[in-house]
Amino acid sequence: MAPKLSHFESVDAMVARLKPGYPVYCLRPHELERAAKTYLELFPGRVLYAVKCNPHIEVLRTLYRAGLRHFDTASLAEIALIRENFPQADCYFMHPVKARSAILSAHEVFNVDHYVIDHAAELEKLVDVTGGGDGQVCLVRLVTPQHDALYKLSEKFGAGADEAVDLLKRVDAAGFQTGLAFHVGSQCRTPDAFRDAIELVGRVIERAGVPLHYLDVGGGFPAAYVGDEPQPLDAYMDAIRDGLRAIKLRGDCVVMCEPGRGLVAGAMSLVVQVQLRKSGAVYINDGVYHSLSETMTAGVKLPMRLIRPNAPIAHDLASFSVYGPTCDCTDVLPYQVELPADVREGDWIEIGQVGAYSNAMTTRFNGFSPETFVTVGDPPLTPAAVARAHGAASPDAREAAHAEPADAGAA
Repeated sequence: MAPKLSHFESVDAMVARLKPGYPVYCLRPHELERAAKTYLELFPGRVLYAVKCNPHIEVLRTLYRAGLRHFDTASLAEIALIRENFPQADCYFMHPVKARSAILSAHEVFNVDHYVIDHAAELEKLVDVTGGGDGQVCLVRLVTPQHDALYKLSEKFGAGADEAVDLLKRVDAAGFQTGLAFHVGSQCRTPDAFRDAIELVGRVIERAGVPLHYLDVGGGFPAAYVGDEPQPLDAYMDAIRDGLRAIKLRGDCVVMCEPGRGLVAGAMSLVVQVQLRKSGAVYINDGVYHSLSETMTAGVKLPMRLIRPNAPIAHDLASFSVYGPTCDCTDVLPYQVELPADVREGDWIEIGQVGAYSNAMTTRFNGFSPETFVTVGDPPLTPAAVARAHGAASPDAREAAHAEPADAGAA
């Protein structure tokens, strides 16, 4: 069992105590528990956490402690992680394309009985390996209309409506409990995306004429980033409920969702240290090959604040290029960041909203690998908190602004 993480009252207390010359992930269990309970209370069905988003054991433990018992696992390694640490939890093999060896181990070793497909060949593979039927569930992943999202997952996965109708009939004939699944895209900014997708689900169900036991509305629930403040989670849940009311589902149909980013993004920040200041550039000890890859792949802009214990910080701001630690010219954020004009070597920067797709995406390129985790008790570092801090007139006022409760935006 992994050891318990060191805990600090706040990020500033951690910096003052450790003075870390290495990146530190600051996990906020209280925020993670709050977000988990919000999803469990608001979603009209079963909540599955998308493990790929952040598979750190303390994240998983906190979610389990908060009452979450279902996990969207997309690989055999993720299945093993959940089964070995939470034997009472349920795993769902939600990757539409799976190796036969992975299906065999999931089925025979880990007793997984929920699978997703989006092609007839994948169904044949599943039947060949598991035998089909026997209480197993097979969901058909459906391509849904495109909306405003960072990642358009239907470009890679999903069957069109006509193909989905045929696949549902084949799944039913093979003896599986049938289901439909979709994903509106990661960081979806349009609640109506769910309503439109569920409307399409209703048409597919009617055409297929087979009983539907499961409906998975996927993930896509957004987080707040700089310049990207989505509607609150309630708006997405209202759209889902409206969509469900408008279609004909069996009374015992299990409705599921797979939150990842929207559940964990705000529950962790990253503390890095400035290693060099060059005029309008700062060099830090983490970068795009490690925790900050989404700044490149998705253009995500993360909130940042400067930390300099027991010393004043300039009120004036300036724009800086931010370079990562590798000996590579592409290790640079694709946008400039506003920081206090007197930022210098030895300062620390807290980067907020990195609970999603940060530590999960790190490489060991050039010998760098952030791996230190602690827990902290202060509120999340949101874009709104940074805006308040930058508008404050003194370091004490900045700290007070950071300590205010986080905005009640998207969970």
